[in-house]
Amino acid sequence: MDSFNFAAKMAFVRVDFNVPLDENFNITDDTRIRAAMPTLKKILSDGGSVIIGSHLGRPKGVTGKYSLSHILPRVSELLGIDVQFANDCIGEETAKKKAALQPGQALLLENLRFYAEEEGKPRLADDATEEEKAAAKKAIKESQKEFTKQLASNIDVYVNDAFGTAHRAHASTALIADYFDANHKMFGYLLEREVSAVEKVMKDTQRPFTAIMGGSKVSSKIDIIKNLLDKVDNLILAGGMTYTFSKAFGGEIGISIVENDKLDLAREIVEEAKVKGVNLVLAVDAKIADDFKNDANADYAPVNKIPEGWEGLDIGPETEKIFAEVIKNSKTILWNGPVGVFEFDNFDAGTRAVSNAIVEATKNGAFSLVGGGDSVAAINKFGQANEVSYVSTGGGALLEMIEGIVLPGVKAIRGY
Repeated sequence: MDSFNFAAKMAFVRVDFNVPLDENFNITDDTRIRAAMPTLKKILSDGGSVIIGSHLGRPKGVTGKYSLSHILPRVSELLGIDVQFANDCIGEETAKKKAALQPGQALLLENLRFYAEEEGKPRLADDATEEEKAAAKKAIKESQKEFTKQLASNIDVYVNDAFGTAHRAHASTALIADYFDANHKMFGYLLEREVSAVEKVMKDTQRPFTAIMGGSKVSSKIDIIKNLLDKVDNLILAGGMTYTFSKAFGGEIGISIVENDKLDLAREIVEEAKVKGVNLVLAVDAKIADDFKNDANADYAPVNKIPEGWEGLDIGPETEKIFAEVIKNSKTILWNGPVGVFEFDNFDAGTRAVSNAIVEATKNGAFSLVGGGDSVAAINKFGQANEVSYVSTGGGALLEMIEGIVLPGVKAIRGY
């Protein structure tokens, strides 16, 4: 981005403007829009023009609810120009608007996902036969080529700045890149920062390297955990996963969340960590409640001696100390997932303690990456987002990179 001169060039920029809207279509969090501004402004300030493409929600066709026209005023306000709007993302009228665009101007296309061709998945009736499904899949692949070709038409440069969708091999996130040579397709500033941050953690690691994995289910994190066991020095597993591990070794967990079909898997992970010399850190005590609500009666108990009728909603004070000690002595930190039900103020102490420890380690020179929706929400709740090295905007894309998967949106630009 920095070395490319966009003067007199028309750039198609894939952004992630999938922002939350209230019932009156007002934006409730414009973080993703603001995150793309440096890329868009660089192109415009060079004297280039911008075609902005994004999706919003998961529409099953054209619907006003998911129209990007709702966010047009905010995009214009942040860019400091009157951004034009196309009522479609392809077609004759859109092509005319693209052709008329002058240097320093921007055009926001309508929701890319109004077309099934964007995702490359046919929209079929629930009772569709296998033959109908096969025919529809073949047809959508053909029509996707034309859709992608129209997106790329009359464009000089392709810029992907949508990390949140970089794990999708969609028309606008991966396939469109084939229409541009290596010198005319690139990461935007946001995507560059995201990829660099993850690669710094996973490939350019300063040790000790500690990963904190929260979340309710072992099953949803198993691929990440197994990949991390080959890379980290310390692996902290917490959140709802705690009670599956506790029960796997004979613990009494009351009515805490548990995956009874993953007890063998939990034991395997413990053994694998031993074999690989990874310090696997699990909770020893919990803050428990007699109901899943903020004002429930609360107490503390060892994670393997939770009374019947009670459930663990947070880590306890001893675990806070153990986790914090490991984190503070780390030089690389990856945090994905809170360690308790931080949304309840009465059960956010453990997650806050983890966040505080990461902030302290960062101040002492550690590189810290926080990612995954709930972790980001937690660190924002505590007002500490600016006190860690990097906060990722990606959910699925971040997790797949941690798993070691090459993202289609990244491969489309780099070629690997």
